[in-house]
Amino acid sequence: MFSVGEYYHVYNRGVEKRRIFLDRNDKERFLRLLYIANSDIPVVFRLSQKKPLADIPVGKKAVAIGAYTLMPNHIHLLIKEVVDGGLSLFMEKLMTAYAKYFNKKYDRVGSLFQSRFKAEHIDRDEYLKYIYAYIHLNPIKLIEPTWKEKGIGDMKRAKKFLDTYRYSSYQDYAGLHRPEKIILAPKGFPAYFEDRYAFADAHQDWLDFKPTT
Repeated sequence: MFSVGEYYHVYNRGVEKRRIFLDRNDKERFLRLLYIANSDIPVVFRLSQKKPLADIPVGKKAVAIGAYTLMPNHIHLLIKEVVDGGLSLFMEKLMTAYAKYFNKKYDRVGSLFQSRFKAEHIDRDEYLKYIYAYIHLNPIKLIEPTWKEKGIGDMKRAKKFLDTYRYSSYQDYAGLHRPEKIILAPKGFPAYFEDRYAFADAHQDWLDFKPTT
């Protein structure tokens, strides 16, 4: 189904659109799993939960992650498959490990996610570049739900929100040095953004977009 060297927009949401992140610890757990599950080593979270990400031993990578964002009831990932079967293996490990954690923490049973996961093949250069903006700007819906239909109402507030939203890879591309940067493998993707200024300019173009009426 998936091919080595190809790019995919991967996403999944909570069953019945339920929230899959209820507090900060849930989001932090998922971020760590993004790194730990991307390996041919089985996920044993307790052995790494207190270690800095850079100190966690991981084996051969299954995928390259180019971008991600966590929303209250869904996730978006930009992924390149780097070994045969890697994308499916990574997503199975990621979804299973997080669902087990969530169900135990909140004393629930049954499926947490709506489906195994969904993936759209990215077969055009312009589409790949657009996906970066789509993923990174998704959190704006948390403060301006209709911004895509009506445009940004408060640009200063929207940009500040993006700059401080920790649960996406936006900060990493924007030049903030943080441990979570190790999750990403930018060398596996085209160099669309020479520096943080080029990244900001590319995303500003989408923020400035005004829908026609």
